[in-house]
Amino acid sequence: MLTTLQRSRQTLRHLTSTNYGTFRGWVRSSLAQLEWVSGRVERFVTLPPGRVHRLVFVCLGNINRSAFAEAVTRSRGVRVCSLGLATTTGAPAFPTAITTAQRFGIDLSAHQATDFTDFGYQAGDLLLAMEIRHVHRLMANGIPPEAIALLGAWASPRRLHLHDPALTTDEYFMTCFALIHSAVINLVGDLRAAGSPCVLP
Repeated sequence: MLTTLQRSRQTLRHLTSTNYGTFRGWVRSSLAQLEWVSGRVERFVTLPPGRVHRLVFVCLGNINRSAFAEAVTRSRGVRVCSLGLATTTGAPAFPTAITTAQRFGIDLSAHQATDFTDFGYQAGDLLLAMEIRHVHRLMANGIPPEAIALLGAWASPRRLHLHDPALTTDEYFMTCFALIHSAVINLVGDLRAAGSPCVLP
């Protein structure tokens, strides 16, 4: 029989894997919240709707998080694309991403990844990153800070670090995609209400 301590550890592991993917995901999420409370990421959690002509979702592989965010946004009638900071252009969506997206009524079966090196930044783009470290990589690659935001700032609940679901549980895939879905709905709602030019007529 399991001891009370063993049961507690088992429950903690389950809660961590379901809500944050991994222990590292929990740590990074906690650190991101601290950066927000300290004010160090304040400029990446605000929205300049009048200057946004296209949303660009960014993650590492462009086969899970940003692929899903792009598809949800496109279904809402907004100019959008997505990219990966370290991927292979043309790579398909991850199988679990495809099956999880279907639960939201989203089809990722035809998705093809785009690597950052094949992306052309345009004035009016708002690049929405999933993690703070992605923000730093974008700036290092020449993207203006004012053109970058953290997608998780619009999630319900707010989650500035949206950990990569690759190689995690099906439960965390669902958690991650639910957060992304809520963030996109809230963000698009704000843009539409402000009459942003990225919203299609």
